[in-house]
Amino acid sequence: MAENLTKAELVDAVAKTADITKAAAAAAIGCFLESIAGHVGKGGKVTLVGFGTFSQKTRKARTGRNPQTGAPIKIAASKSMSFKASKAAKTAKPKAAKKAAPKGKKK
Repeated sequence: MAENLTKAELVDAVAKTADITKAAAAAAIGCFLESIAGHVGKGGKVTLVGFGTFSQKTRKARTGRNPQTGAPIKIAASKSMSFKASKAAKTAKPKAAKKAAPKGKKK
């Protein structure tokens, strides 16, 4: 299983792949995330073909239990962001890294 990727590591990867500065990559990723959050927060959907769809889900109000006392508590209705991966994203395989030629051996 792959390790978790932090935002800083994502910025490094984008900067390296796109051959841009880390500051430019951080700004682009920040704008991307803000745009998605803003649109979904207004009730819209964001679909990225081949990747997935971001949407807003609504949870109904319900009764829960306080785990320490067992007393019933009211849990308010809430909204949260949801992501559904596309079929292509679910079945995607990582690209193999290019292997460097072995050093020190000559024919």
